[in-house]
Amino acid sequence: MSVAVAVLRKLAGMAVTLLVTSFLVFSSLYLAPGDPVSFLVRGRSPSPAEMAAIRRQFGFDQPFLERYWHWLDAVLHGDFGHSYLFHESVGAVIWSRLPASLLLVAVATLMIAVVGIGAGALGALRRGTRTDKGVLLLVTVGAAVPSFAAAIVLRSVFGVRLGWFPTIGNGNGPLDQLHHVVLPAVALSVTFMSLVTRVTRTAMLDQLGSEHVEVALSRGTPHRTVLRHHVLRNALGPIVTVCGLLVSGMLVSTAIVETAFGMSGIGSLLVQCVDELDFQVVQALVLLVVAVFVVVNTLVDLVYPLIDPRVAAQGGAR
Repeated sequence: MSVAVAVLRKLAGMAVTLLVTSFLVFSSLYLAPGDPVSFLVRGRSPSPAEMAAIRRQFGFDQPFLERYWHWLDAVLHGDFGHSYLFHESVGAVIWSRLPASLLLVAVATLMIAVVGIGAGALGALRRGTRTDKGVLLLVTVGAAVPSFAAAIVLRSVFGVRLGWFPTIGNGNGPLDQLHHVVLPAVALSVTFMSLVTRVTRTAMLDQLGSEHVEVALSRGTPHRTVLRHHVLRNALGPIVTVCGLLVSGMLVSTAIVETAFGMSGIGSLLVQCVDELDFQVVQALVLLVVAVFVVVNTLVDLVYPLIDPRVAAQGGAR
């Protein structure tokens, strides 16, 4: 199978997945408890005629498939509807919150990549030593600490007791925003960092014990060259795969961390809109998170053969 065919198959699979996801997300409106019309008129007691008029205005009187088709057509044109809670377009509401969440995920991803891969490589190269045992101990502890528990400890120690970092809000200006996002990023990345460390250590140990590495060392190839060209390069495949899964999964985890630190991102927005039954915003956010997850994983699948030549030799697809 050629590379072009493999790429087309991946893109087609991504499109089908997104289409099915959009249908499930839209259907969830009918499965969720509560009535959007009741939310719109809460605090008032409209007559049956007024209720019917509201249903016609927002399209709630249309057949299910017809509503789905109109909603999907609008989404494909960038229109996610109108927020009942904020009284403005859903796109504007999400766009105003998105930069804070993207900064949080970007800083957390940098921490995961630097600390996770670095600690995993250190543990593999010092296997069996006190350093390796220390890395394994930290990995075990880090994997057992949920984000909300890490947020409480970080706020108490580094925010309240030591006063090094702010404990609430997004900050103003680039440097202040970066200062505000440090503790939330650490809380968000602790568990993911432990997973990347473990995957990196295991992947590097597999490569260090492989036959081609032993042959290269026995022929006198410099140790650094062997590590760079034979160990790290072959170990990058599983590391990149798990990093792709974690980055897309972090968008969901931001809901807990942003709420704990009082940040105005899409995570805290999702919690607020679920609580207030703002279905249009909830649908858009869920679809956005799933779309990011599917796109990132498709990109990882496409990049994987470029990292590991053995995959490309087998046809460029896993």
